[in-house]
Amino acid sequence: MEFFKIRRDIPFMRHALIFNLVSFITFALAVFFLLTRGLHLSVEFTGGTLMEVNYSQAADVGKIRNTVAALGLNDVQVQNFGTSRDVMIRLPAQKGVSTAQQSDTVLAALKAANSDVTLRRTEFVGPQVGEELAQDGLKALAMVVIGIMVYLAFRFEWKYAVAAIIANLHDVIIILGFFAYFQWEFSLAVLAAVLAVLGYSVNESVVIFDRIRENFRRYRKMDTTEIINNAITSTISRTIITHGSTEIMVLSMLLFGGPTLFYFSLALTIGILFGIYSSVFVAASIAMWLGIKREDLIKGPTKKDEDPNDPNAGATV
Repeated sequence: MEFFKIRRDIPFMRHALIFNLVSFITFALAVFFLLTRGLHLSVEFTGGTLMEVNYSQAADVGKIRNTVAALGLNDVQVQNFGTSRDVMIRLPAQKGVSTAQQSDTVLAALKAANSDVTLRRTEFVGPQVGEELAQDGLKALAMVVIGIMVYLAFRFEWKYAVAAIIANLHDVIIILGFFAYFQWEFSLAVLAAVLAVLGYSVNESVVIFDRIRENFRRYRKMDTTEIINNAITSTISRTIITHGSTEIMVLSMLLFGGPTLFYFSLALTIGILFGIYSSVFVAASIAMWLGIKREDLIKGPTKKDEDPNDPNAGATV
């Protein structure tokens, strides 16, 4: 399905150097903010107090969050747990305040606002657990990157794999750079969003690379730049449909999902927008700079050049 069909190829690669320069500057800034500001890690990574409370009726999560925030506690996470009556509260660790003291203070404030609240359990999440989660998250990220590279190297060729991985890492580092610069809270949900962006971004790169491979087989007289321009232009309609529909869903979570889903959907929004950019102007152009050519993908004799407007072009002879 296509919303529109562009009859003339758009010369994307004519400005590849400029786009790559913009990408490099953005990437360098993201790395700089990560090194100088660092990530504002959530309780899951830094440790703190975990409370589970229960109400006789559906709990007002927003009111609970405001009640806890009025105590002067920052970075508090409040969300439903299991049912609408069960609420999980994550509190950051405070110097000189024990877990019992912290939970008693919060419970007293909650009872003052609503007397039917009861404490189910409270426990302390130590920084060792948070450090283990951070290490596991980095391992998961590394495994995803390696898996994508191996997959692309087998499906296409090593130059395509390198180009796609650089583009995907470009997206991930920029997301982290945004979170470091604005000091947004980086939680396990945000980490899940980053991993999702990796898979989502590589899908767009694979679609473009697949069309490049197909064009190399169909058009023998086109040079590499023309092949890439044609591949990107011919997939624009598909890109608008897939990314547009996905972004509508993510924006609905961003606007109406509340604080629990806010940073998760925000990371996805940044990743989707930069994923489109990186697939077109980073992955494709890096593949061009690496010197991809017809011989990398097609072994043996190739067919004669076919008319791009011929509906039977590319058919098996």
